[in-house]
Amino acid sequence: MRKIFLGLLVVLALMSCAYAAEAKSLVVVFSRADENYSVGYVEKGNTMILAEMIADKTGAELFEVKPAKPYPAVYDECTDLAKSEQNQNARPAILEDKDISDYDTIFFGYPVWWGDIPMCMYTFIEAHDWNGKKIIPFCTHEGSAAGRTEGTLKRTMKGASVVKPLAMRGATAQNRRAEADKEISGWLKGLGF
Repeated sequence: MRKIFLGLLVVLALMSCAYAAEAKSLVVVFSRADENYSVGYVEKGNTMILAEMIADKTGAELFEVKPAKPYPAVYDECTDLAKSEQNQNARPAILEDKDISDYDTIFFGYPVWWGDIPMCMYTFIEAHDWNGKKIIPFCTHEGSAAGRTEGTLKRTMKGASVVKPLAMRGATAQNRRAEADKEISGWLKGLGF
């Protein structure tokens, strides 16, 4: 009886490993460099820093959503345009898309703009079937935390399981990377990665 039980445990462990090998993860991110609130001009956007940490720690593929028309480099001009897009419920064109059908888990990263996800991310969301996907949001902000983004993602990613977003200050991601890295590691561990 004991040999049968041990044999079943081995089979279950092998099946679990096989599923883990087949399960694919993707990091989808929109991030903006140039002038950012409280960090000045940067070469790499705050959210991209987190996205790269997540991809590195999980082995997930990284895909960057890029608007066809880049946002202005000057912070105030960017926020004015972002607010205008939000008021118009705009769907800015993006340069390229990514087939997400083969991915089980999708880390979804964005800066919080006016309490919501940037409108170019709606463009990406609305182009895909999210049914059965596990969505793990992460975002950067400078005081609004995740804003209303969790509700946005649950409403727009129909059929997906959306977990509570990780919200980190952009200044932490940009200027205190060791602290950001430690927070990302703890968050991923709590998610089972």
